[in-house]
Amino acid sequence: HDGFGPDDYAAALRAARDVDAPLSLYLHLPFCQERCLYCACNVVISPHAYVSEPYLDHLETEMDLVVAQLGRARPVAQLHLGGGTPTYFSPAQMDDLMTRLEARFAFTPDAEKALEVDPRVTTREHLEVLIRHGFNRLSLGVQDFDPTVQEAIHRVQSVEQTEALMRTARELGFGSLNVDLIYGLPHQTPDSFARTIDRVVDLAPDRLAVYSFALVPWLKHHQKLLPQQALPSPETKLELLQTAREGLIDGGYLDIGMDHFALPDDELATAQRDGRLWRNFMGYTTVRAPDMIGLGVSSIGAVGRTFAQNEKKLTRYYQALDAGRLPVERGYALSADDAVRQHVIRTWMCHFKIDAHEVEERFGVDFATYFADELATLRDEFEPEALVRVHDGGVEAEELGRLFPRNVAMVFDAYLRAPQEGGPRFSRTV
Repeated sequence: HDGFGPDDYAAALRAARDVDAPLSLYLHLPFCQERCLYCACNVVISPHAYVSEPYLDHLETEMDLVVAQLGRARPVAQLHLGGGTPTYFSPAQMDDLMTRLEARFAFTPDAEKALEVDPRVTTREHLEVLIRHGFNRLSLGVQDFDPTVQEAIHRVQSVEQTEALMRTARELGFGSLNVDLIYGLPHQTPDSFARTIDRVVDLAPDRLAVYSFALVPWLKHHQKLLPQQALPSPETKLELLQTAREGLIDGGYLDIGMDHFALPDDELATAQRDGRLWRNFMGYTTVRAPDMIGLGVSSIGAVGRTFAQNEKKLTRYYQALDAGRLPVERGYALSADDAVRQHVIRTWMCHFKIDAHEVEERFGVDFATYFADELATLRDEFEPEALVRVHDGGVEAEELGRLFPRNVAMVFDAYLRAPQEGGPRFSRTV
């Protein structure tokens, strides 16, 4: 809500100065040359690169405002550049951006540095700049290799383009490559998606994210341009998910959960086996950095027990920074109950189980009493469908339940049970 503003975020940053833990940084770079019709991200569409030129100066101003409150003592263990298309910026601009960032934040020697790339616009020169600044992970957008699907979503990208960029990235020394796919797009069928999965397995990325298409035309009006009659039914969409999961497991990948898959020797798979897997706004990670600083238009940060989101309109983002204030549009201070539920939901998403004793020790509550309604729902609605097993020690997922982690997590989310004004706000889980 907009009752949480720049002063509240500044106070959270000051309170986080002396925390003995590393930071995560997320930079939102919103620009794209053209619009992909499936996209629900906050983007600025322009084929003219000059529109992005003021953005780096404003990012630098925001960095300075954040550092003025947070200080420089805490190192950064995780950096992610998202968008938009971060490589919309030229290699020289990317070099400039990282130079400005490195002048204000100290990175740990083994920091995870990652960014999202579009193989259609990313060059070898981009990758050379990134590797020079210590980037070690790339996430390549693919969505689907089927030509009919690509035409429908306005994202035409060949297997050859994708393979060439992956080959260059490995040659330059990127240690981990991720591929993003989406199921539920127009014209997708189980057979066509199986062919995409086979092609991706042949490319052998270290990780994959297979996301459910978020159909939110009430928020993103351009999605109305998609051929609605060609969207798969809910039953077919579930079959698409099963097709992807089976194809990837047959291809040697492990199901990490929440749409993510990884090779057995990948850090995510190792962390899950060891109980060290973590999750934040950027997804699954092995980096346990409790505070995440969001920089850039619409970026979300999580510092202490607060969330803060920057202005979503570029003009308002610029205006706030030109006035010398943190560009926070809205935020939220978590209650004690929020903190308990946040921990339970994150634990479930990472490990498919909730340890009642651990929750009791951490928060000083009686698990069975505190979550009596939620446990009753799980016993009445989820156990009969063989999704979960509820016992005195907590909750564990059955094999089928690993396919629907969001549905179980939603049971513990008090806000989703509250009436929503103004119609739907979120996409379906499948």
